[in-house]
Amino acid sequence: MNQKQLDWRYLKALHELYTQKSTDAKITGNDYIKNILMDQRKLIHYKSDNKKILVADLAYPLFYQQHFESNYLLYEQFLIAQGLETDARRRYTEYDIETLMFIAQEKEELIKNLTTQRTFSSQIFKSQGSKYLESKPALLEAVCKILGIIEFPDKDPKNLQWRFVVDCLDPQYIILCENIAHLKTPWKARENNIELWYVGGNNISMIDFISPNKLTKPIFYSCDWDYNGLDIFTRIKNKLSDKQCNIHLLLPYTYVTALPTSSPNHDSKWNFNKNLSGLSASAFFEEAILLINKLIKEDKWIEEESLDLLKLLHENLQLFPIS
Repeated sequence: MNQKQLDWRYLKALHELYTQKSTDAKITGNDYIKNILMDQRKLIHYKSDNKKILVADLAYPLFYQQHFESNYLLYEQFLIAQGLETDARRRYTEYDIETLMFIAQEKEELIKNLTTQRTFSSQIFKSQGSKYLESKPALLEAVCKILGIIEFPDKDPKNLQWRFVVDCLDPQYIILCENIAHLKTPWKARENNIELWYVGGNNISMIDFISPNKLTKPIFYSCDWDYNGLDIFTRIKNKLSDKQCNIHLLLPYTYVTALPTSSPNHDSKWNFNKNLSGLSASAFFEEAILLINKLIKEDKWIEEESLDLLKLLHENLQLFPIS
Protein backbone atom coordinates (compact mmCIF):
# COMPACT_ATOMS: atom_id res chain seq x y z
CA MET A 1 0.00 0.00 0.00
CA ASN A 2 1.30 3.41 -0.96
CA GLN A 3 0.95 6.43 1.28
CA LYS A 4 1.09 8.52 -1.90
CA GLN A 5 -2.56 7.60 -2.40
CA LEU A 6 -3.55 9.64 0.65
CA ASP A 7 -5.91 12.53 -0.03
CA TRP A 8 -5.21 15.94 1.46
CA ARG A 9 -7.95 15.38 4.05
CA TYR A 10 -6.11 12.32 5.35
CA LEU A 11 -2.82 14.20 5.44
CA LYS A 12 -4.47 16.97 7.46
CA ALA A 13 -5.89 14.44 9.91
CA LEU A 14 -2.49 12.77 10.35
CA HIS A 15 -0.98 16.21 10.99
CA GLU A 16 -3.71 16.93 13.54
CA LEU A 17 -2.87 13.65 15.30
CA TYR A 18 0.73 14.83 15.44
CA THR A 19 0.01 18.31 16.75
CA GLN A 20 -3.11 17.68 18.86
CA LYS A 21 -2.59 13.98 19.75
CA SER A 22 -6.16 13.19 18.62
CA THR A 23 -8.65 13.77 15.80
CA ASP A 24 -12.33 13.20 15.14
CA ALA A 25 -11.74 13.05 11.35
CA LYS A 26 -13.22 9.97 9.70
CA ILE A 27 -10.10 8.43 8.16
CA THR A 28 -10.32 4.70 8.94
CA GLY A 29 -11.79 4.02 5.50
CA ASN A 30 -8.35 4.52 3.98
CA ASP A 31 -6.50 1.21 3.57
CA TYR A 32 -3.05 2.60 4.38
CA ILE A 33 -4.23 4.25 7.61
CA LYS A 34 -6.40 1.32 8.73
CA ASN A 35 -4.16 -1.60 7.76
CA ILE A 36 -0.68 -0.13 8.19
CA LEU A 37 -0.83 2.66 10.76
CA MET A 38 -3.56 1.14 12.95
CA ASP A 39 -3.57 -2.66 12.58
CA GLN A 40 0.07 -3.41 11.81
CA ARG A 41 2.10 -0.64 13.44
CA LYS A 42 -0.41 0.21 16.22
CA LEU A 43 0.51 3.89 15.89
CA ILE A 44 -3.10 5.06 15.95
CA HIS A 45 -6.01 3.65 17.95
CA TYR A 46 -9.50 4.53 19.10
CA LYS A 47 -9.95 6.49 22.29
CA SER A 48 -10.95 4.02 25.00
CA ASP A 49 -14.16 5.83 25.96
CA ASN A 50 -15.10 7.26 22.55
CA LYS A 51 -14.87 5.24 19.33
CA LYS A 52 -15.41 8.38 17.28
CA ILE A 53 -12.05 9.79 18.36
CA LEU A 54 -8.65 8.56 17.18
CA VAL A 55 -5.58 9.08 19.34
CA ALA A 56 -1.86 8.84 18.61
CA ASP A 57 0.40 6.25 20.23
CA LEU A 58 3.62 7.40 21.89
CA ALA A 59 5.61 6.13 18.89
CA TYR A 60 3.49 8.06 16.39
CA PRO A 61 5.28 11.47 16.51
CA LEU A 62 8.65 10.04 15.43
CA PHE A 63 7.05 8.01 12.62
CA TYR A 64 5.14 11.08 11.46
CA GLN A 65 8.28 13.23 11.46
CA GLN A 66 10.15 10.62 9.40
CA HIS A 67 7.44 9.93 6.82
CA PHE A 68 5.00 12.83 6.60
CA GLU A 69 5.95 16.11 8.28
CA SER A 70 8.30 17.67 5.72
CA ASN A 71 6.00 16.88 2.78
CA TYR A 72 2.89 18.05 4.61
CA LEU A 73 4.44 21.41 5.50
CA LEU A 74 5.74 21.82 1.94
CA TYR A 75 2.30 21.08 0.47
CA GLU A 76 0.50 23.36 2.92
CA GLN A 77 2.91 26.24 2.26
CA PHE A 78 2.43 25.80 -1.49
CA LEU A 79 -1.40 25.70 -1.35
CA ILE A 80 -1.51 28.85 0.80
CA ALA A 81 0.96 30.67 -1.48
CA GLN A 82 -1.21 29.84 -4.51
CA GLY A 83 -4.38 31.00 -2.80
CA LEU A 84 -5.85 27.48 -2.90
CA GLU A 85 -8.12 26.02 -0.23
CA THR A 86 -6.38 23.97 2.45
CA ASP A 87 -9.42 22.70 4.35
CA ALA A 88 -10.18 19.00 4.71
CA ARG A 89 -12.78 19.08 1.93
CA ARG A 90 -10.00 19.10 -0.66
CA ARG A 91 -9.56 15.66 -2.24
CA TYR A 92 -6.15 16.31 -3.78
CA THR A 93 -3.78 13.33 -3.55
CA GLU A 94 -0.07 13.87 -2.98
CA TYR A 95 0.35 13.13 -6.68
CA ASP A 96 -2.12 15.93 -7.46
CA ILE A 97 -0.37 18.43 -5.20
CA GLU A 98 3.08 17.63 -6.54
CA THR A 99 1.70 18.03 -10.06
CA LEU A 100 0.20 21.41 -9.12
CA MET A 101 3.61 22.41 -7.76
CA PHE A 102 5.18 21.38 -11.07
CA ILE A 103 2.58 23.40 -13.00
CA ALA A 104 3.32 26.49 -10.89
CA GLN A 105 7.08 26.03 -11.38
CA GLU A 106 6.75 25.61 -15.16
CA LYS A 107 3.87 28.06 -15.66
CA GLU A 108 5.59 30.21 -18.28
CA GLU A 109 6.60 27.22 -20.40
CA LEU A 110 3.12 25.69 -20.19
CA ILE A 111 1.37 28.92 -21.14
CA LYS A 112 3.58 29.31 -24.24
CA ASN A 113 2.15 26.10 -25.70
CA LEU A 114 -1.20 25.83 -23.98
CA THR A 115 -3.00 22.69 -25.11
CA THR A 116 -6.55 21.41 -24.92
CA GLN A 117 -7.65 20.20 -21.50
CA ARG A 118 -7.43 16.53 -22.47
CA THR A 119 -3.96 16.85 -24.01
CA PHE A 120 -2.80 18.77 -20.94
CA SER A 121 -4.23 16.09 -18.66
CA SER A 122 -2.63 13.22 -20.59
CA GLN A 123 0.77 14.95 -20.65
CA ILE A 124 0.96 16.52 -17.20
CA PHE A 125 -1.15 13.98 -15.28
CA LYS A 126 0.19 11.17 -17.49
CA SER A 127 -0.56 8.16 -15.33
CA GLN A 128 -4.15 9.28 -14.80
CA GLY A 129 -5.23 9.68 -18.42
CA SER A 130 -6.73 12.38 -20.61
CA LYS A 131 -10.06 12.62 -18.75
CA TYR A 132 -8.56 12.99 -15.28
CA LEU A 133 -9.24 16.72 -14.96
CA GLU A 134 -12.81 16.20 -16.14
CA SER A 135 -13.35 13.82 -13.26
CA LYS A 136 -11.91 16.21 -10.65
CA PRO A 137 -13.51 19.68 -11.06
CA ALA A 138 -11.83 21.11 -7.95
CA LEU A 139 -8.42 20.07 -9.28
CA LEU A 140 -9.25 21.56 -12.70
CA GLU A 141 -10.19 24.81 -10.99
CA ALA A 142 -6.86 24.81 -9.13
CA VAL A 143 -4.94 24.20 -12.38
CA CYS A 144 -6.70 27.08 -14.12
CA LYS A 145 -6.09 29.40 -11.17
CA ILE A 146 -2.36 28.63 -11.15
CA LEU A 147 -2.09 29.13 -14.92
CA GLY A 148 -4.20 32.29 -14.76
CA ILE A 149 -6.72 31.08 -17.35
CA ILE A 150 -10.49 30.71 -17.38
CA GLU A 151 -10.50 27.59 -19.54
CA PHE A 152 -8.33 25.59 -21.93
CA PRO A 153 -8.39 26.26 -25.70
CA ASP A 154 -10.43 24.14 -28.10
CA LYS A 155 -7.44 23.21 -30.28
CA ASP A 156 -3.86 22.16 -29.66
CA PRO A 157 -0.97 24.29 -31.00
CA LYS A 158 0.62 22.98 -34.20
CA ASN A 159 4.05 22.67 -32.63
CA LEU A 160 3.98 21.42 -29.05
CA GLN A 161 7.55 21.62 -27.74
CA TRP A 162 7.87 21.81 -23.99
CA ARG A 163 11.30 21.73 -22.41
CA PHE A 164 11.24 21.54 -18.64
CA VAL A 165 14.44 21.64 -16.60
CA VAL A 166 15.17 21.10 -12.92
CA ASP A 167 18.30 23.21 -12.48
CA CYS A 168 20.82 22.81 -9.68
CA LEU A 169 23.85 24.90 -8.76
CA ASP A 170 26.53 22.23 -9.26
CA PRO A 171 25.18 19.36 -11.37
CA GLN A 172 27.26 16.19 -11.48
CA TYR A 173 24.88 14.35 -13.81
CA ILE A 174 22.09 15.17 -16.26
CA ILE A 175 19.15 12.81 -16.59
CA LEU A 176 16.76 13.13 -19.52
CA CYS A 177 13.35 11.79 -18.55
CA GLU A 178 10.80 10.41 -21.01
CA ASN A 179 8.01 11.33 -18.59
CA ILE A 180 7.45 14.31 -16.31
CA ALA A 181 6.94 12.36 -13.09
CA HIS A 182 10.46 12.73 -11.62
CA LEU A 183 10.44 16.49 -12.26
CA LYS A 184 7.50 16.84 -9.86
CA THR A 185 9.78 16.31 -6.85
CA PRO A 186 12.70 18.55 -7.89
CA TRP A 187 14.15 18.85 -4.39
CA LYS A 188 15.21 15.17 -4.52
CA ALA A 189 17.32 15.77 -7.63
CA ARG A 190 18.80 19.05 -6.42
CA GLU A 191 19.82 17.56 -3.07
CA ASN A 192 21.86 15.00 -5.02
CA ASN A 193 23.36 17.40 -7.61
CA ILE A 194 21.31 16.01 -10.47
CA GLU A 195 19.86 18.15 -13.26
CA LEU A 196 16.67 16.76 -14.82
CA TRP A 197 15.42 17.49 -18.34
CA TYR A 198 12.10 16.70 -19.91
CA VAL A 199 12.22 17.28 -23.64
CA GLY A 200 8.67 16.40 -24.62
CA GLY A 201 8.48 12.61 -24.62
CA ASN A 202 8.17 11.66 -28.28
CA ASN A 203 8.71 15.25 -29.42
CA ILE A 204 12.52 15.45 -29.19
CA SER A 205 13.36 17.86 -32.00
CA MET A 206 14.36 20.60 -29.56
CA ILE A 207 17.50 18.59 -28.75
CA ASP A 208 18.82 19.93 -32.07
CA PHE A 209 18.98 23.39 -30.50
CA ILE A 210 20.72 22.49 -27.23
CA SER A 211 24.20 23.98 -27.18
CA PRO A 212 27.08 21.45 -26.95
CA ASN A 213 28.48 23.36 -23.95
CA LYS A 214 25.44 22.21 -21.99
CA LEU A 215 26.30 18.59 -22.71
CA THR A 216 29.63 18.31 -20.91
CA LYS A 217 28.30 16.39 -17.88
CA PRO A 218 27.56 12.63 -17.94
CA ILE A 219 24.06 12.25 -19.43
CA PHE A 220 21.61 9.44 -18.67
CA TYR A 221 18.18 8.51 -20.00
CA SER A 222 15.27 7.38 -17.86
CA CYS A 223 12.28 5.93 -19.68
CA ASP A 224 9.46 3.43 -19.84
CA TRP A 225 10.95 0.11 -20.89
CA ASP A 226 8.47 -0.52 -23.67
CA TYR A 227 8.83 -0.21 -27.43
CA ASN A 228 7.94 3.49 -27.56
CA GLY A 229 10.25 4.51 -24.73
CA LEU A 230 13.22 2.57 -26.06
CA ASP A 231 12.60 3.76 -29.62
CA ILE A 232 12.67 7.37 -28.39
CA PHE A 233 15.97 6.61 -26.63
CA THR A 234 17.55 5.39 -29.88
CA ARG A 235 16.55 8.60 -31.65
CA ILE A 236 17.85 10.78 -28.80
CA LYS A 237 21.09 8.78 -28.80
CA ASN A 238 21.52 9.45 -32.53
CA LYS A 239 20.83 13.17 -32.11
CA LEU A 240 23.36 13.50 -29.29
CA SER A 241 25.88 11.41 -31.20
CA ASP A 242 25.78 14.06 -33.93
CA LYS A 243 26.93 16.48 -31.24
CA GLN A 244 29.76 14.09 -30.24
CA CYS A 245 27.92 13.39 -26.99
CA ASN A 246 27.11 10.02 -25.45
CA ILE A 247 24.02 9.15 -23.41
CA HIS A 248 23.68 6.20 -21.04
CA LEU A 249 20.43 4.26 -20.78
CA LEU A 250 19.45 3.57 -17.16
CA LEU A 251 18.89 -0.16 -16.64
CA PRO A 252 16.03 -1.01 -14.22
CA TYR A 253 17.27 -2.48 -10.93
CA THR A 254 14.25 -4.75 -10.50
CA TYR A 255 11.85 -6.77 -12.64
CA VAL A 256 9.20 -6.93 -9.91
CA THR A 257 7.40 -3.84 -11.23
CA ALA A 258 7.01 -5.22 -14.78
CA LEU A 259 3.42 -4.97 -16.05
CA PRO A 260 1.47 -6.56 -18.91
CA THR A 261 1.52 -4.40 -22.06
CA SER A 262 -2.28 -4.49 -21.86
CA SER A 263 -2.17 -2.27 -18.74
CA PRO A 264 -4.75 0.56 -18.58
CA ASN A 265 -3.67 3.79 -20.33
CA HIS A 266 -0.75 1.99 -21.99
CA ASP A 267 -0.68 1.72 -25.78
CA SER A 268 2.87 0.65 -26.63
CA LYS A 269 3.07 -2.88 -28.05
CA TRP A 270 5.97 -5.16 -28.94
CA ASN A 271 6.41 -6.39 -32.52
CA PHE A 272 6.90 -10.14 -32.13
CA ASN A 273 7.73 -10.56 -35.83
CA LYS A 274 10.97 -8.56 -35.70
CA ASN A 275 14.21 -9.13 -33.87
CA LEU A 276 14.29 -6.94 -30.74
CA SER A 277 10.84 -5.67 -31.82
CA GLY A 278 12.52 -3.72 -34.62
CA LEU A 279 14.76 -1.71 -32.28
CA SER A 280 18.35 -1.13 -33.36
CA ALA A 281 20.50 -3.55 -31.36
CA SER A 282 23.56 -1.31 -31.79
CA ALA A 283 21.96 1.31 -29.54
CA PHE A 284 21.94 -1.01 -26.51
CA PHE A 285 24.48 -2.73 -24.27
CA GLU A 286 24.32 -6.48 -23.59
CA GLU A 287 22.38 -6.31 -20.32
CA ALA A 288 19.77 -4.03 -21.90
CA ILE A 289 19.28 -6.40 -24.83
CA LEU A 290 18.75 -9.32 -22.44
CA LEU A 291 16.10 -7.38 -20.53
CA ILE A 292 14.34 -6.19 -23.69
CA ASN A 293 14.15 -9.76 -24.99
CA LYS A 294 12.73 -10.92 -21.66
CA LEU A 295 10.09 -8.18 -21.73
CA ILE A 296 9.16 -9.09 -25.31
CA LYS A 297 8.97 -12.81 -24.51
CA GLU A 298 6.67 -12.17 -21.53
CA ASP A 299 4.82 -9.31 -23.26
CA LYS A 300 5.56 -6.93 -20.39
CA TRP A 301 6.91 -3.43 -19.84
CA ILE A 302 8.47 -1.49 -16.94
CA GLU A 303 7.05 1.92 -16.12
CA GLU A 304 9.56 4.70 -15.49
CA GLU A 305 7.56 5.97 -12.51
CA SER A 306 7.77 2.59 -10.75
CA LEU A 307 11.51 3.04 -10.17
CA ASP A 308 13.15 5.33 -7.63
CA LEU A 309 15.31 7.67 -9.72
CA LEU A 310 18.10 8.11 -7.17
CA LYS A 311 18.39 4.36 -6.61
CA LEU A 312 18.23 3.83 -10.38
CA LEU A 313 21.19 6.15 -10.97
CA HIS A 314 23.16 4.73 -8.04
CA GLU A 315 22.69 1.12 -9.18
CA ASN A 316 23.73 1.97 -12.74
CA LEU A 317 26.83 3.84 -11.60
CA GLN A 318 27.80 0.75 -9.60
CA LEU A 319 27.30 -1.52 -12.61
CA PHE A 320 28.70 0.82 -15.26
CA PRO A 321 31.09 3.37 -13.67
CA ILE A 322 31.40 6.60 -15.65
CA SER A 323 35.01 7.62 -16.16
